Amino acid sequence: MIEISPEEFKERHRQYAASGLIYPQPEGSPLLEFAAGGRVLYLLDRCGPYSVKPGPAQVIVNGVLSRCERLPDEHGAESLTVVGVSSLEGVGQVLERPRGGAPTLVVRARLTLVLNAHAPLEGVNPGDWISFATEAPLHGFVTQG
Repeated sequence: MIEISPEEFKERHRQYAASGLIYPQPEGSPLLEFAAGGRVLYLLDRCGPYSVKPGPAQVIVNGVLSRCERLPDEHGAESLTVVGVSSLEGVGQVLERPRGGAPTLVVRARLTLVLNAHAPLEGVNPGDWISFATEAPLHGFVTQG
């Protein structure tokens, strides 16, 4: 299970929120436009429609992995590419493997991401470099803003 509730998820992963800027939300859109790490991400707003004010914010960027491959230790170059409307491909370093719930990795790839998997993440540990892709849509949990 990835989350019990949006509030529980926010509390559990608050320290992994990325700093960025939220743009005004178009009327009727469930997506937040969030600029961080030199990228503009479209995130499914998990905090409630229109509850977030535009401006500086702390947002937990959460995705579900469709691919995750461990890279050689000497790799060392972060990358992040937005694919389609709301998914990512990238290379980053695993910062942490939080316990409890679904298999989870906290990855630094231009910004901090909380990535969940459908299956166990065998052989991936903090400090490792991974290449990854996420399913759409990405989720956004605003912790401050």
